[in-house]
Amino acid sequence: KNDQVSVAGSGTGQQQPQMASLLLLQPPSNATSFSTLLFLQNPHHVPSSLKPPHNNKSPTFKSLRTSFALTESDSPKSLNPDPEPNPQTLLQELADSFVLPADFFAQLPRDLRLDLNDAAFDLSNGPVIDECGQELGETLLNISRAWELAETSTSTTLVSMLLSLVGSLTDKAKSAFGKRLVSAGRRFQSMGQYGQGELQRIAKAMIMTGKHFTATPVSPATNEEPKQEIRMLKFGELQVELTPEKAYIGAAIGFVFG
Repeated sequence: KNDQVSVAGSGTGQQQPQMASLLLLQPPSNATSFSTLLFLQNPHHVPSSLKPPHNNKSPTFKSLRTSFALTESDSPKSLNPDPEPNPQTLLQELADSFVLPADFFAQLPRDLRLDLNDAAFDLSNGPVIDECGQELGETLLNISRAWELAETSTSTTLVSMLLSLVGSLTDKAKSAFGKRLVSAGRRFQSMGQYGQGELQRIAKAMIMTGKHFTATPVSPATNEEPKQEIRMLKFGELQVELTPEKAYIGAAIGFVFG
């Protein structure tokens, strides 16, 4: 029996190191092996718990930038960047551009004198009084005559009178006046540089002022002729159209044969 016990004891002693070695060689659990495998496959992966918190300042900066853009767009300068010029200011600048030495036009070379005569023609040709009214039309005729005679002082005085004449014009007359200014101003523009640039200042003032008045809206009623009044007279089954001309003719016939 003692021999059997010793044999059994020796067998148990040999099995203990074998079991320890088997425990060391056992594979890890499924969860541990899966996470270890993922870590080995993606070495750059950082767990979400280890990531730094996101910076939330960018949306605030974006909203501030948007509100600043809206505030800037609502400013009066952006809503009305180019206010409409005052016609009185334009006419004053036009008058100032003609303040010249007394002999300025007389000293112009011959070719520029011819251009000045062309400007005079464009300013007052055609039915200027019918288009621009009696006072303004006569003033434009006198300005043209002063240019043709190279009378600088007379031209300066007459151009300054435009300030007091244009205010009472109809829209149609203002538009016609503007077209004449633009046409004559382009004649001055074609003269090129001369002296201290006086001719180009005149051209710029005339064209700018003329374009302003040319843009004056003209109502359709001012361009239409007044409609003729027509009345219908009925004598039984006979209808007669009565106009002022027919009424005058009928009155004359009645007077002759009456």
